[in-house]
Amino acid sequence: MIPITADQLAAAVGCTRALAATWAPYLAHAYRLADISTLARLAPFLAQTGHESAGFSTTTENLSYSAERIADLATKARPGTRWRSLGPRAAELARQPAKLANAAYGGRMGNRDEASGDGWRYRGRGLIQNTGRANYEAVRDGLRALGIADCPDFVALPDALSEPRWAALAAAMYWREHDLNALADAGDFDAITRRINGGAAGAADRRERYERAKKALRGVR
Repeated sequence: MIPITADQLAAAVGCTRALAATWAPYLAHAYRLADISTLARLAPFLAQTGHESAGFSTTTENLSYSAERIADLATKARPGTRWRSLGPRAAELARQPAKLANAAYGGRMGNRDEASGDGWRYRGRGLIQNTGRANYEAVRDGLRALGIADCPDFVALPDALSEPRWAALAAAMYWREHDLNALADAGDFDAITRRINGGAAGAADRRERYERAKKALRGVR
């Protein structure tokens, strides 16, 4: 594991030192869990989690979107995807985060239908925004299989995934299960973005964070 201080973490992520100090011990465990043992792996991990969590400031997805934002996301989404289908419902779903989550995530990713409320219940949480009942189950089962016996049942207690310890370890599980170290070792940052996001949403911010992390961590051993 690469030892980095709270000051270095704050510089790499662009957050306050106090926030970095809160996250540092949980991230140290996450690095070990996902074998994030080189700077080539650490910089993209911090960049991607930093983007998904707005610099470690939030661990629960914000879906309070304007009608214009929903329409824009629908236009940019791939044809045939759920987000693409929400364009005509933009006015109906605007500034109604629960309704939007249920429309966007209901009936997929292990969730029951839109009316069930699962889309909202299992919206994006954690440092890498794990989304959907099936992914909550996978994080729970994966962490328990690695010997973390006190891991909560995130299906029954979804809010627990927003807590710093579990938010960090959930990101590590995602990184590990999606073999993102191989892409990091190859220096293919954009492929990491696609594997996490399914597209290129936020690509400019992710790239800016990547360059910041590399600069801040330069020389760390």
